[in-house]
Amino acid sequence: MKSLQETYAPENRCFGCGPANEKGLHIRSFASGDELVADWTPEPHHLAFEGVVNGGICGTLLDCHSNWAAAVHLMKKAGSDKLPFTVTADFHVALKRPTPIAGPLRLRSRVVESEGNRAVVEAEIEAGGKVTATCRGTFVAVKEGHPAFHRW
Repeated sequence: MKSLQETYAPENRCFGCGPANEKGLHIRSFASGDELVADWTPEPHHLAFEGVVNGGICGTLLDCHSNWAAAVHLMKKAGSDKLPFTVTADFHVALKRPTPIAGPLRLRSRVVESEGNRAVVEAEIEAGGKVTATCRGTFVAVKEGHPAFHRW
């Protein structure tokens, strides 16, 4: 089954979610009810220290997965079949406990507020049945002239 990234942005080179970035994380998000989910398995080069995923990698996973939740939400809200070009306006990551490198990790994200061209998303990483990191961020659809316009 094709992920949202493979469906809407096969040429995207984003480090976190771009299918076309040969060195990227290749997050593959799927709709599941009111949220997006993704399973992702870390590799040894994602280590912070023995057995634990780097916090920056956790932040990237949460940022990109949340951005996709916002984009899909804004697309549906507009009644469109074209994904808007969205960017991160702000996001806050809380690292709750070490995220083990022994995967897979489950990513979950859901829109909790939406107004105009903005969506606020909450997301989490779960490993072995425990939440290891959370995120809350604001994502905005940009207009022509913004550097991220046509990013997909």
